[in-house]
Amino acid sequence: MARKQTYRLRYTNKLIEAGETPVQTERKERIPIDPAIQLPYAEGKVILIDKPLHWTSFDVVRKLRSLLQIKKIGHAGTLDPLATGLLIVCTGKFTKKINEYMAQEKEYTGTITVGSTTPTYDLESVPENHRDYSFLAEEQIHAATTQFTGEIAQFPPVFSAIKKDGVALYELARRGVDVELQARNITIHSFDITAVDLPVIHFKVVCSTGTYIRSLAHDFGAVLGCGAHLSSLRRTRIGEFTTESAFTMEAFENSLKPAEPGDNKEA
Repeated sequence: MARKQTYRLRYTNKLIEAGETPVQTERKERIPIDPAIQLPYAEGKVILIDKPLHWTSFDVVRKLRSLLQIKKIGHAGTLDPLATGLLIVCTGKFTKKINEYMAQEKEYTGTITVGSTTPTYDLESVPENHRDYSFLAEEQIHAATTQFTGEIAQFPPVFSAIKKDGVALYELARRGVDVELQARNITIHSFDITAVDLPVIHFKVVCSTGTYIRSLAHDFGAVLGCGAHLSSLRRTRIGEFTTESAFTMEAFENSLKPAEPGDNKEA
């Protein structure tokens, strides 16, 4: 059985293969948190994080668990490593609301690049099957979105976290195991093209839980007749929560520091 690789390791190996030097993050000594600051998080809070590029959702949870020095913490809906944007993290009693938050409507913005596909449907794998896209007209691109609005049946990517017999599909795919995928009913409330600069198409999508934007990009390219893959993605909203109210990782870490004498900062 092939050894399970983390995204971080695969990304580091890609940098090395490309002749680049991976940035080494200096491990910091953990500083005990002020109990007065820790207590509300231990009891239960909802934390909105603007997930950085190349971080997994678990990277965020692991970092916050270390900063807060609490055990009961989890996120409400995975964001792929190559996506940025809103990640809801729940602590304490609010972990009971994780499924409720996961079920809420989501909004994404991003880019689809036409003229090639990838095995993962995004840029975690190398573009292939290059095809001509010069025949595409902007009206044709806008018209194609109508096939993907409303309730539709969507096949998830082979490289996804959905489990079969207790094993994630992406692990089976990396072992070369053929997996029969099952379509799932999802709802895409709106699919708007916000700009076209071929081969890049900018979009905004509002959709139900369970929607794979990578699959949407791949299927959109098939309908256009030239193939496509997701080239960037940002989650901007989950229910009523938005990125405007989210912390960057650095800002959240700074918010946990005790106020200095004369500082008006509230804990």
